[in-house]
Amino acid sequence: MISARLGLTGFLPYHRCKSPHIAVGLRPMRSKDQERSSMWTTLQPEQTVPESHPLRPIRSMVNEILEELSPQFARLYSKRGRPSIPPEKLLRALLLQILFSVRSEPMLLEQLRYNLLFRWFVGLSMDDVVWDVSTFSKNRKRFLEGEISRQFFEAAVDRARAANLLSDEHFTVDGTLIEAWASHKSFRPKDGGGGESGTSEGRNTDADFKGQKRRNDTHASTTDPDARLYKKGRTGAVLGYLGHALMENRNGLIVDVHTTHASGFAEREAALTMLARLPGGSGRTVGADKGYDVTTWVEAVRDLGITPHVAQNTKHYGGSAIDGRTTRHEGYQISQRRRKLIEESFGWAKTVGNLRKVHFRGLDLVSDVQCWAATAYNLVRMRNLGVVT
Repeated sequence: MISARLGLTGFLPYHRCKSPHIAVGLRPMRSKDQERSSMWTTLQPEQTVPESHPLRPIRSMVNEILEELSPQFARLYSKRGRPSIPPEKLLRALLLQILFSVRSEPMLLEQLRYNLLFRWFVGLSMDDVVWDVSTFSKNRKRFLEGEISRQFFEAAVDRARAANLLSDEHFTVDGTLIEAWASHKSFRPKDGGGGESGTSEGRNTDADFKGQKRRNDTHASTTDPDARLYKKGRTGAVLGYLGHALMENRNGLIVDVHTTHASGFAEREAALTMLARLPGGSGRTVGADKGYDVTTWVEAVRDLGITPHVAQNTKHYGGSAIDGRTTRHEGYQISQRRRKLIEESFGWAKTVGNLRKVHFRGLDLVSDVQCWAATAYNLVRMRNLGVVT
């Protein structure tokens, strides 16, 4: 009764409390809000990452690949002069940018200053100084010249092949639109005349393109000359590139990527380029959507010794290039069911891997970003498949 009147219901009697500081009727003493800064610390970023963290197996695979690529790194740097930033650290940082959807290099370097998880993955200690943006960008261009992203991607694919995760017979090919870092206002006539009309004044004026004929052969973007005006599906036309991927059908891993200018023929041409790079063998098949149901493309694939399991486009003029001799087999139906896995890779690359709208200009840099996104996707898939535990 006394405890109820005092509003102390719910507290244990004094003799039943494990600590005398929470006895009945006594409230805990308030601690002072003090910021303690120590001159020395023994804490390392490694100690802050749980043993079960999903980045640990990815980092193990990355370190093994980087060790294999060490001879290639040596060719990119001089044997004399001031020591540079270790390329292994820069490449781990590039992967972090993809894995955590960091949209720009300045934001990535900002994260490296205070994010212990990022420091651990890259290989920076608590006292290491983070690089400036210009240094990071210059080294990225050096990697671009040495085709390091392609070599890293192929090394990851070889590791998946050694783990028996890849199919050497059944594949799927497809392409996706990558929006360029350029606006419609930058798409101007190549002869310099006939600019868009607007009513407002200032730096960002209004623009009205109604009634104008805007074509890639007469117009070009002043911001990104490599970008092309392109429409894919039911969406409106945008300035962009086309990213192409070749996937194996066993576990949905990407085995080849290719980036091209956006055009109506680029998907089929890039598909033939990637298929021609496959090792020879019998019984190979490739699945594709209705956009690849073209007689010339189907015949070119068969000339490579590959059976095209293309979705039939019955509304195409002259009918489908795929007949019952192909569709009657069970393997054709399996290829059509597995074909959706390549869309999952594009979805991951656009939502996580910064590939929906790239923050780089030029075909070479966009191609580099797509290659890193495919590498990161494969590493995540390989981790989920238990390559490294």
